[in-house]
Amino acid sequence: MTPTLSPTAPLTPPSAQDRCDRCSARAIVRIVLAGGGDLVFCSHHARKYDVQLRELAAHVLRAETDAE
Repeated sequence: MTPTLSPTAPLTPPSAQDRCDRCSARAIVRIVLAGGGDLVFCSHHARKYDVQLRELAAHVLRAETDAE
């Protein structure tokens, strides 16, 4: 039997209660990692780490905001 990883992170955009993993501002992006788990970032940190995050991500989910 070969073990496989199942994603445990939610496949939902961040809510208004989610906070950035770097600075605790409101999260607007949830990065679901290919190896499991997730990270949430504010717009500033999502832009700052965009290239690196896309290399690690299995899914990128954006929050619905009033500005959109």
